Amino acid sequence: MIRLSENGVYIVNGKVFEDGEDIEKILENEGVSLTKEEAKKNTLSYGILEAHNKSEDMKSLKLKFDCLASHDITFVGIVQTAVASGIKQFPVPYALTNCHNSLCAVGGTINEDDHMFGLSSAKKFGGMYVPPNLAVIHQFAREVLAGGGRMILGSDSHTRYGALGTMAIGEGGPELVKQLLGQTYDVACPDVVAVRLTGEPVKGVGPQDIALAIIGEVFEKGYVNNKIMEFIGDGIKHLSVDFRIGIDVMTTETTCLSSIWETDEKVKEFYEIHKRPQDYKELKLTSPAYYAGLIEVDLCKIRPMIAMPFHPSNTYLIDEVNKNPKDILHEVEEKAKISFGKDINFNLTNKIKNGRIQVDQGIIAGCAGGGFENLCAAADILKGKYIGNDEFSMSLYPASQPIYIELVRNGTVATLMETGAVVKSAFCGPCFGAGDVPANGAFSIRHSTRNFPSREGSKPGSGQMASVALMDARSIAATAANKGRLTSACEIDVEYSNPKYFYDGKIYDNRVFNGVGKPDFSAELKYGPNIVPWPKLEKLADDILIKIVSEIHDPVTTTDELIPSGETSSYRSNPLGLAEFTLSRKDPDYVGEAKKVRSMEEERLNGKAFTDDGLKEVIAILQAYDDDFKPELTEIGSAIYAVKPGDGSAREQAASCQRVLGGLANIAKSYATKRYRSNVMNWGMIPFIYEDENIPFHKGDFIYIKGIKSVIEKGESSVKAVIVNENGTKEIELSLGAMTDEEKDIIVSGCLINYNNRG
Repeated sequence: MIRLSENGVYIVNGKVFEDGEDIEKILENEGVSLTKEEAKKNTLSYGILEAHNKSEDMKSLKLKFDCLASHDITFVGIVQTAVASGIKQFPVPYALTNCHNSLCAVGGTINEDDHMFGLSSAKKFGGMYVPPNLAVIHQFAREVLAGGGRMILGSDSHTRYGALGTMAIGEGGPELVKQLLGQTYDVACPDVVAVRLTGEPVKGVGPQDIALAIIGEVFEKGYVNNKIMEFIGDGIKHLSVDFRIGIDVMTTETTCLSSIWETDEKVKEFYEIHKRPQDYKELKLTSPAYYAGLIEVDLCKIRPMIAMPFHPSNTYLIDEVNKNPKDILHEVEEKAKISFGKDINFNLTNKIKNGRIQVDQGIIAGCAGGGFENLCAAADILKGKYIGNDEFSMSLYPASQPIYIELVRNGTVATLMETGAVVKSAFCGPCFGAGDVPANGAFSIRHSTRNFPSREGSKPGSGQMASVALMDARSIAATAANKGRLTSACEIDVEYSNPKYFYDGKIYDNRVFNGVGKPDFSAELKYGPNIVPWPKLEKLADDILIKIVSEIHDPVTTTDELIPSGETSSYRSNPLGLAEFTLSRKDPDYVGEAKKVRSMEEERLNGKAFTDDGLKEVIAILQAYDDDFKPELTEIGSAIYAVKPGDGSAREQAASCQRVLGGLANIAKSYATKRYRSNVMNWGMIPFIYEDENIPFHKGDFIYIKGIKSVIEKGESSVKAVIVNENGTKEIELSLGAMTDEEKDIIVSGCLINYNNRG
């Protein structure tokens, strides 16, 4: 079904040759004479990166993007940071969409206040404003912004438009701020991994099934971590563009940096349908190319998949689950204890009724599920059936109003509504916990992007526990046709109608504000009462003393655990208000402990005597340890330890909330994604690495790091640190990892805002 190469590979005239001792002779026999470095330049990815690189060194890229995109969880903070850094106008097309907090009624007027701030920003600086419920961010970008050979940077992790020939990257807000200020996206040239598709999917298999099969194979191995996935092969021609998009958007869950696909006549037709034929560009592998790895996917062998709670990589065949539900659901329950603890009340085996799993809710939504073909296929399966009048419910969210109106015109919406399903407007809520939150103890199946803990909106800390499994729209519809009994779409006898899609761009012409290239410098930004400027952050001192205030030993810590999504994100425009929720569902003590440490630093800055007895003891120990230790000059801050933090969302708040509470550092065995590590540095925190999971420090311990500012400025790879606790002192070495010169300067400055305002 899926095979991963153990080494790099050469692709020559459609044939695969794995790197090894005899590779030169093998290539010679194929009439190929070029070095590995030369062959790397023949990938599709290299050409796009080279065209956007502003440095003279292709090993250290400085990229500028063609377009930017944000939604209403992130754009207020981005614009606020850019304003604080002196922005005059948006230098490239920048789309501000409103698809996250558009149906979540929390906090009175604050959601709509943020939307009005977005509209006023588009007017003042010359951007695009997409009103609430008109489109989810990524569907709008596909329909309006994408283009062959382009690069798009979005402040959402699922910024992926590779199927359209666009290399797109999801990053934290500060990286978009840099682009708005004319700066660059700096990254070491990433390795490229080929994804070679062969064969044709069988009837009933959808794009989510292919995506989940790939994620299940590569995630835990880190096979494509921070790399580019390049889709090639004869199998592509058997996939519609909608189908390709459905696979592509899920590549984020592999932790890859970006994706790109070969393009063809079907992609050309996509641009023609969307009235942008000039934006098509053929991308085709023609010369021998070298890839750092190869994922071979035989499409005809993949069957309907399910990703069980609580990660998209926790994958099984639906048929496998139905044959052995008790053992598999028990296995899922046991895995959950790793994240939630042994005392968590999480029960899935009680969903087994008469030997089959009974599901409580089905959702098809957002940038992954809300596509035209997914919803039409669901309607074909459900036609003439009904979902029942018991606990099972079903909601469907077309990804944009143009898709919605075509579904209305061709009768799909009527077919779906007749079954008892509810068809709603474009909204990302089910993907991040702000819409269709299931009941306590409920089990939801969703064609959306993620199923992390609490991502569906439950609050385990309040005794609530629901869970989500990811599936393709077709199998969700098959399950709904059986009134919630888990069913593979391959079990259903159906003829798919495959209606043609007609795009109606008048919806956007009539409603989207497009001020690109036309800033109105006289326009005023509209601030609601919850939109608060970033608090002042101090530059890094020569020496620091950090206290570990949270210790997380889960294999992976998601950004949703660092700062919960859902209703808490309504407070996104108030940095200190949002910070109150930091780690609230993972470590409820964190905020209080971080504030205690922040008060220590405030005492230092104000020249006051320290009042915390524990800190006084630490100071006494350090004064005995180091005659040069000066507490009045040593910056005090908090830090968290996590084995592998930062999987998932690109939201910068996962780092900024720690920072405004006085955070100075993260310590990790490794960082799950580049984007989280970048967020940490852009907010002036130090991303330390300690590779041994048997850590010698624990929650409550202090760590003194002398000369850290100098170490960072000099680009040294590690620093000596001293653990201080009731046992005295212990010296350890902390690694810093690779940093660009700009990243070093940002950390030393205290944050990106300070960096951009330095004299």
